Amino acid sequence: MGQHAVSVLDPLGSARLNVTEIDVDAAFKSMQSGALLVDVREDIERVSGMPAGAMGLSRSSIELSIPRQVAALDQPLMLICASGQRSLLAARDLSNMGYQHVSSVQGGFAAWKARGLPVALQDAADAEYLDRYSRHIRLPDVGLMGQEKLARARVLLVGAGGLGSPVALYLAAAGVGTLRVLDDDRVERSNLQRQVIHADARIGMPKVESARMSLLALNPRIQVEAIQQRVDRSNVDTCLHDVDAVVDGADNFATRYVLSDACVRLGKPLVYGAVQRFDGQVSVFDAGRQRGVSPCYRCLFPHAPRAQDAPNCAEAGVLGVLPGLIGLIQATETLKLVLGLGDSLSGRLLHVDALSMRFRESRLRPDPECSVCGIDRNGSVESADDTASHYCSSESR
Repeated sequence: MGQHAVSVLDPLGSARLNVTEIDVDAAFKSMQSGALLVDVREDIERVSGMPAGAMGLSRSSIELSIPRQVAALDQPLMLICASGQRSLLAARDLSNMGYQHVSSVQGGFAAWKARGLPVALQDAADAEYLDRYSRHIRLPDVGLMGQEKLARARVLLVGAGGLGSPVALYLAAAGVGTLRVLDDDRVERSNLQRQVIHADARIGMPKVESARMSLLALNPRIQVEAIQQRVDRSNVDTCLHDVDAVVDGADNFATRYVLSDACVRLGKPLVYGAVQRFDGQVSVFDAGRQRGVSPCYRCLFPHAPRAQDAPNCAEAGVLGVLPGLIGLIQATETLKLVLGLGDSLSGRLLHVDALSMRFRESRLRPDPECSVCGIDRNGSVESADDTASHYCSSESR
């Protein structure tokens, strides 16, 4: 009865009853005789160094990874962590898996360093990578594999304005490997009230070049493809063909329709954002991959509104922080799509009222008769008027 209580209420106490503990001097000596020292701290903890000659296998995954690294169950194993607690638990688990000679190093890496025993430093580039993304790597749902997935991702960002600024900055900071930024405009003084990726000294500079400078200053590990042009039907397939997600920060309905139609055709998710005065909205259109389940942009807006019904920001104005708020939600949705986490806003339109600071949702269903993604209708895509009004919801200008 007493031993059962220990195992349930005091797992460390239970482990000590069944696991041999050795001090760091004994561990170092045993290494010379062929015993394997395994550092079970997480990857990010090993940035500052690990015992020379040790193998790094994180406690969180050691049960899955150890069979590939150590096939012989009679191989002597010594486990070390930061202070000697996780190594006890890991040693208990490996013993239960059948490993016959497993011990835990008392005092952990702290005692190892205090004793002056040899320490190996990781490659400087790897250490910088782990340090930069440490808060992501610590997330169980992201980890090192998720961060590497972000590093391999390619995202197209159309527009380097009010929405594009926060999206680009946070995707760069998150470590998205390649950002392709398209915009044909130049920085103006009136942009600086909300387009935080630019600076006063860059007035007159192409926005994509200004954005590239800011993004690489924030994270020199990423690639930025700065393309000074507007997306249209002649180049949209080239712009989209090799990306994992598309972020809509465009400044007119014609471009939005071109993007949406291409995303459906090529099977790319489109992260939509819009602002006007004090209101904003965000959604994800993923009809290309989820036809009949997720709507496309044309399901929401089958036709472009009249110019007088959709004034641009220069005419209607916009609260400077609002594009930042909407853009951050777009960036969040993009990271979720790349990582395959959570529930996206596909099929939902999130409305934001900044004056009352209220958020509400509307359900979006695919239109079975949509000219692009509809499952009950075949026909040509209705071409949006190239003179469609600049819509402040895009907020690139």
